[in-house]
Amino acid sequence: MTAPAPGADGQSGRPRTAQHFSVAPEPEIPEGYVAPGMPGAPVTGYRPAPADGPARRRRTGPAVAAAVVAMLAGALAYGAAVARVEGGIGWLAIALAAAVAWPLGRLGGRSHVLPPLGALLAAGALFLGQLLGQTLRLHHLAGAPYGELLGAALRLWRADRHPLDLVFYGIALIGGFLLTRRTATPS
Repeated sequence: MTAPAPGADGQSGRPRTAQHFSVAPEPEIPEGYVAPGMPGAPVTGYRPAPADGPARRRRTGPAVAAAVVAMLAGALAYGAAVARVEGGIGWLAIALAAAVAWPLGRLGGRSHVLPPLGALLAAGALFLGQLLGQTLRLHHLAGAPYGELLGAALRLWRADRHPLDLVFYGIALIGGFLLTRRTATPS
């Protein structure tokens, strides 16, 4: 497009020539405009925490205590089931992992310490349950007191291990870790 450029005698038919600047001209900015991300720009999608509401705290201590109680209760239930059933019920390791992981995740929040602890407690519940099951079996066979049977039960547990038991311990470890992470509530 060509527009007449003003000349000495008024309108000229020549095209307008480009202006050359040594410094770029200031852009036309509306009054009160603040670029996004700059100080003073309004922030969208942010709601500050209410001042009157209490801040949520991590309750790691009660979570660990509840998980240890769940581990012991799960070991008792698993040991009683192992003593009654001759076949392997090692697949219940996922139930032990869930029993331990639920209080850890719900009460403890998203702490980085709790998922490995959930894995260890789930594997510990499986071990204690198997050991208790062997002790109960020996008690029914020999009729001796439980205290005397604990050493024999441990030796029998070591001798009675199968390669599939490693799979069950893996299920307990992985299940305890993942279920603790998935049940964790933000704190």
